[in-house]
Amino acid sequence: MGTVEAALAGGVDCLQLRSKEAPEREFLDWALQLREVTRKHRVPLLVNDRIDLALACAADGVHLGLADLPVPVARRLLGPEACIGGSAHSLATARQMEQAGADYLGIGPIFEARGTKPDAEAPGGLALLRDARATTDLPLVAIGGIQPANAASVAAAGADGIAVVSALLRSPDPATTARELRQAFTQESTPS
Repeated sequence: MGTVEAALAGGVDCLQLRSKEAPEREFLDWALQLREVTRKHRVPLLVNDRIDLALACAADGVHLGLADLPVPVARRLLGPEACIGGSAHSLATARQMEQAGADYLGIGPIFEARGTKPDAEAPGGLALLRDARATTDLPLVAIGGIQPANAASVAAAGADGIAVVSALLRSPDPATTARELRQAFTQESTPS
């Protein structure tokens, strides 16, 4: 929890719990602990893929891929106020998730898909992000190899936010890295 606390203190404004391998009970224990931490920091908690565990820990929403339960089912189970995001690795999947009723799209991988998601598609680059921005008004959250050094280019390409895993988990100082990411991203996206 120390890394999570530090990242939240550094400015992370939403937390998503993702684990493909954890046993259900262990996943739920993590989710309940993170729910307490995110409430303390007044930050939303999203659960990746698992609507049942999102309900069990009173998460603020879920993030779904095309192979997960459909967005309308998640909306019915979680309610109209839940935040439901959808993964989009191409313009076709972006359109599918938008038509299904997702609240935002997770676009990527942009630069790379590090060890956190070994089955990820090839990086789409900033072109994927720009093309997605041109086709939807939904908020776009870019993911995949985003670091403080490239966060401004992601903002300039049309992202409304960034999702970061490796840069924070591998950082010796997650609070500082979170601040650097936020500053780099917002500096470019703030109108002059």
